Order: sequence, then structure tokens, then C-alpha cells
Amino acid sequence: MEIKRNEATLNRPDGDRVLDGTYVFVDIPSYIRQIKEETAWEKNDRNGITVFKSDCITTVITVLHKGSAIRDSEMEEFLIIQILDGNIRFSTPDGDIDAVKHQQITFHPGVKHSIEALSESIVLLTTFNNKAIETPVK
Repeated sequence: MEIKRNEATLNRPDGDRVLDGTYVFVDIPSYIRQIKEETAWEKNDRNGITVFKSDCITTVITVLHKGSAIRDSEMEEFLIIQILDGNIRFSTPDGDIDAVKHQQITFHPGVKHSIEALSESIVLLTTFNNKAIETPVK
């Protein structure tokens, strides 16, 4: 398997890391500290870092300031959002759901939703694109 890496950038000089390989170890507390120390966290309503990325799965750690929102999102992939800390309101076609630390929500592709941080929050976002999996040739 080819190892995929992300290289450091001017905005993220410590950004050199493995994104895909036979295995990828993710030190979540270390990444949370890193993104909270970056200028982007001070200047924006949220900041995040991709910690795993393959053809099928992407995992991102995101920190959100209280009141920040991602409105009217609609993914082409499955989306799993796990709350690592804080309090998040999910708006769905069926109504609002408030979630706290250690809870998660999963959306099927094409479900319109919004996310609002009711307090400073940390979430683990995982997308899964089942269409990217190659079907074996018979």
C-alpha cells in the first residue's frame, strides 16, 4: 500500500503527517491542542484538521466556537459526527436534536442538515463514500 502524506504549509508548519497507510495512529488530544493553538482558531469560528483520508473514508477533527454554525449542508457520502466535547444542535428535516459529549449522529447521503455549537465544542467528523469502493470483477 502506498503511504499518503500531508505536507507542512505556511499556515500549518507542523502539518507533515501520514493521512493513509496500512494503519494510521491518531493522537486526538495532540491534534486538538494543535488546532486550538493555530491562528485560524483565533480568527475564525472554527478550525479543523484532516487526520485520515482514503478513497472511501475521511476523518476530520474540528473545534467550534460557541455560536458557530454550518448551515444547510448536504453530503454525497455517509456522515458520522461524534461529539468529543461540548454541546451541538443538529437541525434535520424532522426537527432539532441536541447532543453532548460521547453522543453521535449519522446521516445518510443526501440528508440536508445544519450544525450549531451551543458551547465551545470538539467534534470528530467521518465521511464514508461507499461508491468509491471498487466492485470486484467476476
